[in-house]
Amino acid sequence: MTSSRLPAALAPWAATLSALTPELALALGPLLLRLDTLVGGHEPVVDTTGEPDGVGGLARTGRPDQLLPSEWLLADEFPDEFLRRLADGELLHLATEFRTPAVRGRIAALVDTGPTQAGAGRLVQLAALLVLHRRAAARGTELVVGVLGDPPGHWLAGELAELLPAWLSARRATDPTPEDVQRARAALDDADQAWLLTSPRLADRLPAHPRVLTGEPARWTADGADRVLVRLAGTTAELPLPASDIAVRALRGAEFRRAEPAAARAGRRWATGGLALPAFPNDARTLIARGAEPGTLYAVNLPHADGRRTLGVRPRRHDLPGPVLAAGRIARRLIALHIRGDRLVPYVAGRPFGEPGYYTADLVDLDTDLDAVAEHFARPVLPLLREGDDLLLPLSGRWWRISPDGTATPDGQAGRGTHDREQFNPFREPRLFTMLMPLPQAVGARHFLHSNGTQAWSDDGRSWRVMDELGEESRISLPEHADVIGLVSGREPALITCSRDGRTVRSVRADGTRTLSHFSGGRGPVALHPSEPLIAVENAAGLILIGDANTGRIAFQLGSTL
Repeated sequence: MTSSRLPAALAPWAATLSALTPELALALGPLLLRLDTLVGGHEPVVDTTGEPDGVGGLARTGRPDQLLPSEWLLADEFPDEFLRRLADGELLHLATEFRTPAVRGRIAALVDTGPTQAGAGRLVQLAALLVLHRRAAARGTELVVGVLGDPPGHWLAGELAELLPAWLSARRATDPTPEDVQRARAALDDADQAWLLTSPRLADRLPAHPRVLTGEPARWTADGADRVLVRLAGTTAELPLPASDIAVRALRGAEFRRAEPAAARAGRRWATGGLALPAFPNDARTLIARGAEPGTLYAVNLPHADGRRTLGVRPRRHDLPGPVLAAGRIARRLIALHIRGDRLVPYVAGRPFGEPGYYTADLVDLDTDLDAVAEHFARPVLPLLREGDDLLLPLSGRWWRISPDGTATPDGQAGRGTHDREQFNPFREPRLFTMLMPLPQAVGARHFLHSNGTQAWSDDGRSWRVMDELGEESRISLPEHADVIGLVSGREPALITCSRDGRTVRSVRADGTRTLSHFSGGRGPVALHPSEPLIAVENAAGLILIGDANTGRIAFQLGSTL
């Protein structure tokens, strides 16, 4: 759901409410906003706003010393206009960027799904889960849901499009007991922030706790309850409920929307005529994107940004006679491999190398066929390397060496943990990095990433050890149900994560988490440079944004139709 379809009060909730139909979002809005105010009055999102970390953009409000120099010039030349803009809130200020403190632990909602909470109580829980999920995102952590009566440690998790249907189907035939609450709380980590969503009947049988939220019907009409009495930490509020018809549909699951997979969204981009699926195939400062047809590529060499403004750069278009499988900038050439019939044929932009017909391989020699490689045409291009006189291509879980005469031979596994049907991940691939051997303590780890001389490894995907190129080690803890898509080296190494639905991208360091808002909610997968802090994504407006993976600031912008 886009914010333009929501009233102004709900516009900041657009990302959260995208898991609901527009009708339910509007109907639930009054309850949601009142409940958010109630929760916010007792529990701040984070304990502190964090340390200042430079300038993060422009704002309409701020101190006089944060005004842009151009605004002071306006005050000198046109004082009346300056005063008018000041009164109307139109003056531009530099906005301070804050480094969010690292937040340990999850937000855990323990929910009562027994008969007592049927109807109005479940609607309060629905609104509460939306509020808590949004607060978890603001803290840089995740929301997990535990159903009272389930085995301790069994959690419902994921993005709202996955979480809400699972919560809705978790109805229980009996009401939970105080012992169920005690067992569920015992399974929490010490750092978790636990909330209990239940009925007043059960809450009255428990010791006082500041994060117990209860709901029960307060007023009735001929169509059912239209008001609900909510209690939290000694505060009582009577809140409105949605109309009975849409409330019933919501409690039956008919008003929930599942997120569309990122691959499906990316596949449809071919029909729009714009750039899509950006990639950094190797360590050159070259971004390669697909075009409107599977045989069209755009490539742009990125200059070093000056850090003061967003640069518009114009990529060069390349129209190949067949669908493109792999590409890469090798020295001063752009080399791509495309499909022609049952063969893999090279394309070279720049000074030719070899004779006509060189490096042309039969697909059957690569243990694949056209149907098997077709799935790659809706993904970013695969990397293409040159080693000596040979080209190297990762395909179907292994590397292939293509000699000048077109002979293709296997040349080792393609990336640690990469399987035949898994999308190639350059951060798992040692072959893309020179003079890098896994550290002894990283050998055997289930997850392993690297960028330049920095390495990161983990056994569970949540607790990571990171060793930078100077030999300094740090530890990074991640929330569940977020995929690590890359590693950024530098003075403070960071893991770049993406939520399972592809909507939220974050930079997670040992000392804090930053949501990369400009690079979240894109139409396709996020691209990261293997050796520089560059990140790219096609945003909702069809533009390809390229920027700094540490700060989230945009440095370059590519138009969608060229």
